[in-house]
Amino acid sequence: MTQPTGRRSARFGILFVIVLLIALFALVIARSGRILVVDGTQPADVIVVLSGDHNDLRYWHGLDLLREGYARHMIVDADMGVSYGHTAAERAAQFAAETAGNLLSEVSVCSISEDSTLAESGDVGACMAKLIPAPRSGIIVTHDYHTRRALSIFRHRLPRYRWVTSAAHDENVFGQPWWSHREWAKTNLTEWQKTLWWELWEQWKN
Repeated sequence: MTQPTGRRSARFGILFVIVLLIALFALVIARSGRILVVDGTQPADVIVVLSGDHNDLRYWHGLDLLREGYARHMIVDADMGVSYGHTAAERAAQFAAETAGNLLSEVSVCSISEDSTLAESGDVGACMAKLIPAPRSGIIVTHDYHTRRALSIFRHRLPRYRWVTSAAHDENVFGQPWWSHREWAKTNLTEWQKTLWWELWEQWKN
């Protein structure tokens, strides 16, 4: 006995929706690495180089932006943990003295108390409050895969400033397509875990 035309059409419709959802899910997964990247460099009052640098790439990218006139001052974040008799903040200050040249007076180091972007935003707010004249906007310099989460955190925690991000790229850590290298895939997965934790829980808790 053949099935009624209406029942066959309903089953075909359900199958089509399932296939469409699977295709959309696969597309989102494939583009998940690109979704993490928000690179909207534009002029602001201050450049904020986040801690957690790899090969000093964030610092050099921020310094290039400072040289190009994107801001009048650059803050370099560095933690207070001691290694071989010096904190990272002390080493960052020395590195800036050796590399910033005639821009050294426009570079300051912000001491970071904890190793998380959320806690770091609070320390950055305290450092920015000391600047004269008082800034109204900032460029967050961080690695490309970290830009979306960092931007969301800073806009949430420091809404009195206008924030944009500028991405530093390191092919040893992340690239596209993210699944083509083991390290890129690992970075993509880890950053999405942190991003979803922030978006779905941490920002509402705080």
